Amino acid sequence: MKVKTILVSQPEPKIENSPYFDLQEKQKVKIDFRPFIHVEGVSAKDIRQQKVDLNNYTAIILTSRNAVDHFFRVAEEMRFKVPDSMKYFCQSEAVAYYLQKYVVYRKRKIYVGKRTFAELSPLIKKYKDEKFLLPNTDKVKPLVPETLNALGVDWKQATFFKTVVSDLSDLADVYYDVLVFFSPSGIESLFQNFPDFQQNDTRIAVFGNTTIKAVKEKGLRVDISAPTPETPSMTMALEKYIEQVNKKK
Repeated sequence: MKVKTILVSQPEPKIENSPYFDLQEKQKVKIDFRPFIHVEGVSAKDIRQQKVDLNNYTAIILTSRNAVDHFFRVAEEMRFKVPDSMKYFCQSEAVAYYLQKYVVYRKRKIYVGKRTFAELSPLIKKYKDEKFLLPNTDKVKPLVPETLNALGVDWKQATFFKTVVSDLSDLADVYYDVLVFFSPSGIESLFQNFPDFQQNDTRIAVFGNTTIKAVKEKGLRVDISAPTPETPSMTMALEKYIEQVNKKK
C-alpha cells in the first residue's frame, strides 16, 4: 500500500529547513506532528518534600534541556539565587549551549561531555569533592544512578519534571498510513489513549532499540526502523520505504 499520510509523535520542528519538510515536498506526502507525551514541571513544594534544599549543592548535573529549564524554574519558585560559583556538568554540547538562556556562559564553570552520560563521568570524577544535584525526570535511565554510585561521589537525584501522556482523543477517527515513534513512552501513550488499537495496514516506524522492543511487546509489527548504517536518521528511513512502496503499481 502506498504512503500518503504520516503522523510523527513529536512536536512540529521549529526550523524551516527540517528534513521532514523536505521529505513532504519531495515525496508528495502529508506529514502531521503531534506529541504523544509532554513534560510537566513538579512544584517547588513537591521538591521540598523530596528533601531537596538547593543551598546544599555546589554542582548541578544536567542531562537535557528540560533539566535546565526546570532547575532554573524551581530555583525561581524557591527564591534561590543561584551563586556564580555553581558548577554545571552538561551531558552534551547542546545542553551546555542551551544553558546560555539562563547564565552568562563565559563567567560560569561549565563542564561538557561529548554525548553520552558515560562520557561525562570522567569530568564528574575529577571534581568528586563537590555536592552534586541531578534534577531529572521521573523516568531516569538506570545507567545514570549506576554510574554516579560507581564514581563514589556525593549526589542526590530529584524529580523536577514528569513525562505525561498527552490527550489524543481527537485522533480517534483519524487514519494515518504511517505512525512514527521515538520512545517507549510514545507507545505507552498510544495504548493509554486507544486501548483497543489494531495495527492492520498501518505501518509503524520506530527509532532506537528500546522503542523497537516496546512495539514488539505490544504485539505490533515494526515496518520501518532507524538508525541503521544505511539510514542513520528517521527521515532517511521513511524516504527509503516510501520510494519502495510508492513506485509499485
